[in-house]
Amino acid sequence: MTELLTFVHLTDLHVGNPNIVDERLYSETSKTLATILADVKRISPKPRFIVASGDLTNQGDEGSYEELTRLFDEADLDIPVLFALGNHDKREGFYRAMKGQTENLTAPYDHSTVIDGLHIIVLDTSAPFKVGGIFEAGQAEWLESELAQHADLPKLLVMHHAPALDDDASLEWESLSFADTETLRQLVAGHNVVGILSGHIHYDRVSNWHGIPVVVGVGQHAATDILAFPETFRMVSGASFAIGTLRPSGLTISFVPQPSERRELHSFSFAHMAEILKRYEDQAALAAAE
Repeated sequence: MTELLTFVHLTDLHVGNPNIVDERLYSETSKTLATILADVKRISPKPRFIVASGDLTNQGDEGSYEELTRLFDEADLDIPVLFALGNHDKREGFYRAMKGQTENLTAPYDHSTVIDGLHIIVLDTSAPFKVGGIFEAGQAEWLESELAQHADLPKLLVMHHAPALDDDASLEWESLSFADTETLRQLVAGHNVVGILSGHIHYDRVSNWHGIPVVVGVGQHAATDILAFPETFRMVSGASFAIGTLRPSGLTISFVPQPSERRELHSFSFAHMAEILKRYEDQAALAAAE
């Protein structure tokens, strides 16, 4: 029997800078990540790679990325880690602290690799001062070119914001924009995309999107109480990661929840969510004008 390709999906790590008090950090994310990485080290057979699909840090400062690097270094996994960026990340901090880069610090972090016959494509759907996801100029063209590479290999897409599942305008904040979701649908048509790995919404969800499995993980920061929808956005304690297995029949995802009492950490109304979105839009407009 041929050995199956196994990997790990992490998301929404929200690691904080230990030297800064962060009132928007609702749990001990460094401790949670260290525990999960210890679990990952126990997996047999050893995973071929780890995907971390965005919101690597909570504030996006260099100190937070340095803490993230420390945690992975101390875990001593000897497994490739593929990072995506989310709306809580900041490209400048990521590039400086994790890539040693001092130029072109605002460019989307798009990259790809082939591991054991699987073509993994990582897209940066983050945008400054925006909660939802978008493709910036040139990203769709990059993806189109990348999909044409290794045409004989199955492809796994990684992006913090999952494609939109419907056209409910009140939920566009939780996904890739409607326009870019349609662009993505057209680009992947005809390609062997075995799955899309995402995060952002802080609960485990699996969808069939035009025949492609879209897997969202609860992440390592806090869990969304989906029973409180639509009146309240309620965050409770909880964390999880996922083990992916690529079989001849397709992609299998097994969720590994961490022990939790589901204690409330934070809660606000969707009217307040609208205020947050408006504030981000105003900041984005101000930044564009400058």
